[in-house]
Amino acid sequence: MNAVGAATAAAAALAAAGGILGAALPGRARVLASGVCTAALGAAGLAAGTAALRGGRWSATAPALLPPFGAHLAVDALSGLFMAVAGGVTLAVAVYGIGYAAGHGPYGTGSRTAQATLPVFALTLLLVPAAASVSTFLLLWELMALTSLVLVLARHRGGGPGERAAVREAGLWYGVMTHFAFVLLLAGTGLFAAGAGGETFAALRAGAHALSPGTRGLVFVLTALAFATKAGAVPLHPWLPRAHPEAPSAVSALMSAAMVNLGVYGVVRLGFDLLGGGPRWWWLLVLGLGALSAVHGILQAAMASDLKRLLAYSTSENLGLALIGVGAAGLLADAGRRAPAALALAAALLHLVNHAAFKALLFCAAGSVLRATGLRDLDRMGGLRARMPATCAFFALAALGAVALPPGNGFLGEWLLLQSLVHGLAVPGVVTALVLPLAVAAIALSAGLAAAVFVKALGVAFFARPRSAPAGAAVESPPSMLAGMGLLAAACTALALVPGLLGDGLSRAVAAAGAGDGPPLAGGALAVRLDRLAATMSPLWVACALTAAVAVVAVAARLLARRRRRDNARLWDCGGGAPTARMSYTATSFAEPLQRVFDDVLAPQQDVDVTPVRASAYLVERVRFRRSVPDRVEHRLYRPLLSAVSRAGRAARRLATGSLHLYLGYGFSGLVALLLALAAAR
Repeated sequence: MNAVGAATAAAAALAAAGGILGAALPGRARVLASGVCTAALGAAGLAAGTAALRGGRWSATAPALLPPFGAHLAVDALSGLFMAVAGGVTLAVAVYGIGYAAGHGPYGTGSRTAQATLPVFALTLLLVPAAASVSTFLLLWELMALTSLVLVLARHRGGGPGERAAVREAGLWYGVMTHFAFVLLLAGTGLFAAGAGGETFAALRAGAHALSPGTRGLVFVLTALAFATKAGAVPLHPWLPRAHPEAPSAVSALMSAAMVNLGVYGVVRLGFDLLGGGPRWWWLLVLGLGALSAVHGILQAAMASDLKRLLAYSTSENLGLALIGVGAAGLLADAGRRAPAALALAAALLHLVNHAAFKALLFCAAGSVLRATGLRDLDRMGGLRARMPATCAFFALAALGAVALPPGNGFLGEWLLLQSLVHGLAVPGVVTALVLPLAVAAIALSAGLAAAVFVKALGVAFFARPRSAPAGAAVESPPSMLAGMGLLAAACTALALVPGLLGDGLSRAVAAAGAGDGPPLAGGALAVRLDRLAATMSPLWVACALTAAVAVVAVAARLLARRRRRDNARLWDCGGGAPTARMSYTATSFAEPLQRVFDDVLAPQQDVDVTPVRASAYLVERVRFRRSVPDRVEHRLYRPLLSAVSRAGRAARRLATGSLHLYLGYGFSGLVALLLALAAAR
């Protein structure tokens, strides 16, 4: 067993130990034991993934674990990239979670169920990319879904009735959507395995070309929709802005920074590796889903005043950007342009790595605020910079990466993605001439709106004046939480300062994605491009820019403070007085100009409630104005569907008359219909 296999086995052993200790130990001891085991598990996953990215490969088969097929695991560079990302995020979040779960109140996750489930969920994040057969992949995928659902519901027993109802609704949406995706995945992979004559990934690669074009297309559509659901792609996203805010913040970080990445992994593994590439319309579907997700996600984030909901919609936007890269890679590969295709896929994978770092840090910082104040509503926050300076600094660093501006770590992936799309414009054809400029426009629009979103979140939550008593009484997080956020901040900084370190690993991951007969992708030109881009973003240049920026901000802050002291010393202030919280922007007022610009797209709803006095209907006692921006996709697509299902359910109650003879008639009619269908199929 090589280093990859040893680290993977160690991760499995640590997950078992963490689950047992989390269930058996009392109180604070189980939080510490489960957290330490989960952190060590993350370190083992990071080691296994790094070894695979450096060229190591490992495979294993255990016939007794999953009869009659057996469990098959195999790790290559593509698997290693996602294992390394999941392991690194798990390591930092587990350290953070020790302090977070040890807190009292409804926001901790110190219950036996949560602490026993957390290591198992972390292990599935590592093993799903390592699965090498359909049965193993489906088993691990479903285990990941079930354990994450248990963790989403961890806060159901805490809080008031309103919070319990919100958690219950989030769990219901997540459970339904994730199992809808599982049905699609089961149908697609089952059809693939039946046509290829085997269920191992090696058999699927060998038999993929024996499938008819229609069957290959159906397999790709079914599985791509299933994976897009896990990635939170629009219009399959309604679970994401519900589950991520209601889950404990440490779990939200794992789901948003590691679990959703596996949706993109599935599209890449099945579309490029197992199916060996496909026609243009496959990748137009993926690219279209990505562009829609990027624009819709960031627009909804701009309107959100719930901090964790804002971050959840930002996840949908960033996974949409990654899907744009994957779709562009397939489109360019189908046109025979291997170098731009490799560049686009590398950009998508690099963006996933960067997104995992800054989004995990953002959710951990949001959890720090939630634990200190009990608030998620930005309109009730403010003044947290002075009371939680370390959390503010971490949130600002992660926000810099999220807006994709240098020197943030999110800049490199999006810039590389834009470069690949611009180079793809040289490909002849009407489709590429129309689609790629639209993709560039979607990326540019999402980047611009992301800047507004995180300026709103950072400014309103941390730099405005406190708007509620909990915000005014907030205290900094405990050391273990700050240590976990510090690890994530170090990862963001390293990815921004030395991006060239990922060049060889990304090249190997791109090459592994193109395995099989006639690989559609090649990573040869990738390392050179990354080195050139890394040279323009050299550590010395970035360090100088950071130093200059810090110096400018410090001098400006000192001058502003001196001016304020001088102004406050004056006896006459023209009646202005000291500014109050009512004079500063709220999240709602900050987003109002954007809402006007995109009014036709967002379709906001408003209601004016006028209450007259009892004595006369002509005298007004109170006027209440309510304005909301619902998710239009959900409102137009899912609400009518749910209403139709509800009506069908009420109508179906008429069939339940209590008559045994009638029930036997139903069964007989169903059996006859099944036999007739089988006879017609023959």
